[in-house]
Amino acid sequence: MDTVNSYRDLKVWQRAMDLTVLVYDLSRGFPKEEQFGLTSQIRRASVSIAANIAEGYGRSTTGSYLSFLRIAQGSLKEVETHLILAGRVSICSEDRTSPVLAQTDELGRMLRALIVRLEQHQDP
Repeated sequence: MDTVNSYRDLKVWQRAMDLTVLVYDLSRGFPKEEQFGLTSQIRRASVSIAANIAEGYGRSTTGSYLSFLRIAQGSLKEVETHLILAGRVSICSEDRTSPVLAQTDELGRMLRALIVRLEQHQDP
């Protein structure tokens, strides 16, 4: 097993950062009139995923860490919703959103696995 010395060593954080890069690349193609709407919202939500993983890692208790991981899960669902909406209102084609949604699915599984593992090792 790899040694974890920092949140930057966590695969889940690395994948969250990768997702954010994908979201920024994808949203560059959104219409200019969405700059302060969907573009801003999807970018902030994607940044929030990695930021909450990092912030939770830095907390002193497992319970606090779990809370931040759950917030990251919520932000991930927000990104998914924005991507689906972008497709439904024809801001972005499904062939562009599908690979990003596949990344959100994988990241969601990783977050859930980390949460379950931490819950199993949490003091009662």
